[in-house]
Amino acid sequence: MEFSDRLKNLPPQFFATLVQKVAKAVAEGRDVINLGQGNPDQPTPDHIVQALSTAAQSPLSHKYSPFRGINELKQAAVDFYSREYDVNIDPNKEVAVLFGTKIGLVELPLAMMNEKELMLLPDPGYPDYLSGVGLANVQFDTMPLLEENAFLPDYKQLTPDQKEAARLMYLNYPNNPTGASATLEFFQETVELAKENDIAIVHDFAYGGIGFDGKKPISFLQAKGAKEVGIEMYTLSKTYNMAGWRVGFALGNSKMIEAINIIQDHLFVSLFPAIQSAAAEALNGSQECVEELVALYEKRRNTFIEACRKIGWNVKAPEGSFFAWLPVPNGYTSEQFADILLEKADVAVAAGNGFGKHGEGYVRIGLLVDEDRLIEAVDRIEKLELF
Repeated sequence: MEFSDRLKNLPPQFFATLVQKVAKAVAEGRDVINLGQGNPDQPTPDHIVQALSTAAQSPLSHKYSPFRGINELKQAAVDFYSREYDVNIDPNKEVAVLFGTKIGLVELPLAMMNEKELMLLPDPGYPDYLSGVGLANVQFDTMPLLEENAFLPDYKQLTPDQKEAARLMYLNYPNNPTGASATLEFFQETVELAKENDIAIVHDFAYGGIGFDGKKPISFLQAKGAKEVGIEMYTLSKTYNMAGWRVGFALGNSKMIEAINIIQDHLFVSLFPAIQSAAAEALNGSQECVEELVALYEKRRNTFIEACRKIGWNVKAPEGSFFAWLPVPNGYTSEQFADILLEKADVAVAAGNGFGKHGEGYVRIGLLVDEDRLIEAVDRIEKLELF
């Protein structure tokens, strides 16, 4: 038996390789401080868990969900965007329920593109964007995210051929891995580019709930005309510590939403109704848990960045997400530096080159352990005398 060409086209799973390296070190009995993960370390808030428990006891939750999700969740997403971003959404035509936003990001090229057509991806960027490229057998070009441009793509660098050929573009702010934020002006520029060149935009708003220094992350849909050219995907994984629940949604352009719904009609019968009800409670209920979570991440960020600077590691504080993007010392590649930290300091980080060519020279750390472990990690790194 042989794997299909489609399966053979898939890139290696970067995070799976990282997990294996860490697991091997742990199996050897080493005390690894794992800063390479993107898995929230806090529990799902109690009121959301209770909503799941209550909904799970209803016999209605034991039946098939409607193919395109329950109205309760779609309306909750609409109300959430109206309250948080002053954006108006039609719950019947402009919302798609997702098994977490990763599935939406991977399936959209299959739903919107023909083989060999071109999509534009950020570099560095979330590695699993390439899964959709491989499955749909499409082409991709990357848009460099450089520190000198605040880790925003410079659209002036796109060639006329790229702009003419591109069918789909992915963006992600607050950004994984850089922690950078976008401005409304940048999103407005994106809308104009999309209109002029007939490019569909997908904004991956996975870290939309996590902004620092009193600055709330901007939704792409707040830009004038955004719904005419694109959609935004929002996951409950990060904002509400629901990573294992696998629930999110897409909102915006009705044609793109219909494309998602059609392909999912053939792949799924939506997700467990009780999870959808609990997700609606997360969106509709008190947001105090979100405020507390953001404060926790910001405190961890401040502690970690201060500790790095004390040892001479010249790092910048992220503006959002729960990641920090740190330059490696001179004389090392990203992978060499990450391997040294794991082998000699028992500190796991994600090598920047795993996020793309322009990730070389950096490592990504997650603010997903307690402050004392963050400090201990920096203390261990200091003993290596690399700075």
